[in-house]
Amino acid sequence: MVDHVLDLAATWTAWDGRPVPADDRIYTPHKAIRRVADHMVDHLAEMEARLVGEETQPDHWHASATTTEADLAPFTEADLDEARSRLTRLARIWANRLDALTPDQLDKSPGTGWTFRQLAFHLVESAYYADSVGDLAADGASASRPDRTPKP
Repeated sequence: MVDHVLDLAATWTAWDGRPVPADDRIYTPHKAIRRVADHMVDHLAEMEARLVGEETQPDHWHASATTTEADLAPFTEADLDEARSRLTRLARIWANRLDALTPDQLDKSPGTGWTFRQLAFHLVESAYYADSVGDLAADGASASRPDRTPKP
C-alpha cells in the first residue's frame, strides 16, 4: 500500500492546486498523505495498547471530513521526500511489529476489535486517499478533472 501511495505521490508535484472531489469529500496531495499516515498511526497505537493490556485511546482525528489550510498547500519535491521518509518508516514499524507476532497472536489478538491480521489488511484500504488524488502524470490531466474518480 505504501509503495502504491508513494508511486502516485511522485506525480503530485504537478497538482494544479484545486481539491479533487471523491464521493462526498475532497482530497489534495497533502490530505492524502496525512490520512494514510494517521490511519497507520491510529491502528498501530491500537495494536500496541492491546498487546500490553491497556484500553485503546479513542482517536480525535478530524479525518477526511476536514480539509486544513496545510492540505491546500502546493505539493513540492521536499513534501514528497518528507512523505517517503514518514510512510516508509511507518511501514517498516508495522512490518517489524507484525513479524514479531506469532500466527496465534495475529489471528486471536487480545482485546476487542479486529484481529491484528485483519488490521493489517484493513490498512491497505488507505490507498483510497491516494487513489482519490490519482496519477497526475498518467495523461497530463489535472486532478480537478470532473471525470476523475478513485479506482477501487
